[in-house]
Amino acid sequence: MSDFIRVTEQASHYRNLEKMSVGELLQHINNEDKTVPLAIEKAMPQIEKLVSAITDKMLAGGRLFYMGAGTSGRLGVVDASECPPTYGVPYGLVIAIIAGGDKAITQAVENAEDDVAQGWADLEQHFINDKDAVIGLAASGTTPYVIGALNECKKRGILTGSICCNPNAPLSAAADFPVEVVVGPEFVTGSTRMKSGTAQKLVLNMISTTLMIQLGRVEDNKMVNMQLSNIKLVDRGVKMLMEQLALTNYEEAKDLLLKYGSVKKAVDATHG
Repeated sequence: MSDFIRVTEQASHYRNLEKMSVGELLQHINNEDKTVPLAIEKAMPQIEKLVSAITDKMLAGGRLFYMGAGTSGRLGVVDASECPPTYGVPYGLVIAIIAGGDKAITQAVENAEDDVAQGWADLEQHFINDKDAVIGLAASGTTPYVIGALNECKKRGILTGSICCNPNAPLSAAADFPVEVVVGPEFVTGSTRMKSGTAQKLVLNMISTTLMIQLGRVEDNKMVNMQLSNIKLVDRGVKMLMEQLALTNYEEAKDLLLKYGSVKKAVDATHG
């Protein structure tokens, strides 16, 4: 890996940042951020292949694992943790594993990402098998923790994908379905929580949202299976139910929703 060129680590196109005004800093950061969706657009064929492969696994009863370290790992945690409340799926369906464990979500854990064997050991804690799929996340595409896990998955016939921001990365070579979103040098040299992190967040949004739609968790354009975990979501659910059942009484719709626990179950029970 020593001769591998990390585009993500190349020098920023901007100099003397400390001499810029607040307005200049914000404008330059925003200009760099605008390039991220265009970089993702170039990777769309790769993303489509990955999502199609994972859809087949999940429709057959498999789970999806995200694996990463640092910022990449935290982005996986965010995406996985939002699937149950948004789409009403069980908490064990999309699982995020971060190098260093839960402590690493809020604090840097020294050397955790350099352990080649620990990634697979962490997956084994979840009794991973060949029904499941694993996506490795690493902006650099060189994280040993993630690459080691994907290599072990491959030996055991477990489907693997990856998301990184460097071309021809070692991580991509370890994955069945690699995705490379090449966003170029960061505004602050090497700060991959910026464009690289944004790219990974957007791609994860695309992957999980498309998967949930494919798994039947969305009807029309609505989250009919969302968990009613706060006042805002209950209100949204009541309005969905009123629209779908042509109800005019808010309280009647709310009683129905709370009785059955989701828009979908309330609609099914009423129509049944």
